[in-house]
Order: sequence, then C-alpha cells, then structure tokens
Amino acid sequence: MSERKKILLRLDPAVHDAVARWAADELRSTNAQIEFLLRRALGDAGRMPGDAGRPVRRGRPPRRREGEGDDGVARDDARGAGDGDGGAGDDGGVEPEPG
Repeated sequence: MSERKKILLRLDPAVHDAVARWAADELRSTNAQIEFLLRRALGDAGRMPGDAGRPVRRGRPPRRREGEGDDGVARDDARGAGDGDGGAGDDGGVEPEPG
C-alpha cells in the first residue's frame, strides 16, 4: 500500500466538535470519521476512484466466536479436550503412560 497523504484541514470549531462527537459515537477517531464521510460522499456521487485502497483497519481485532482457539480453529472447549470441570474422565487430553 502506498503512503497515506497528510493534509491540513481547517474546520469551523462547531463542525469539528460535531464530527468528533459522531466519531466517538461510532468508536472511530475523528480522522477516521472524516475519511469515512469523504469515502461515502465520493461513492454516492459516483466519483470514488477505482484504484482507491480499502480503508485501513486499526484498533481492536474482531471478537472471536465462542469455542474458537487463538488460531481461529473451532474447539470443543477452550482447552481442546474434556468438559473442563476436572472431574472423572477428564484427563485434559493427556494419554496415561503405559505400565
């Protein structure tokens, strides 16, 4: 991806405050909210360039679904074996040593 452009943007303070509040409501930075609005306006006007990259995704990664391990693979439970209560029949996935 090419380097992102840096610009100085002069806004009326009331407009900036309104955009900042909107951004906070949607858990975005003010900068990300401005880019979101510009992209939406370009798309609505049919002026979005075909070579425009996708928006940069920052912040917290998506929440894992219940039963998935760190690698995204579904497991029976978080440890990968047994019912997790440590009771009878729960060997934690470890085979007993012969003998």
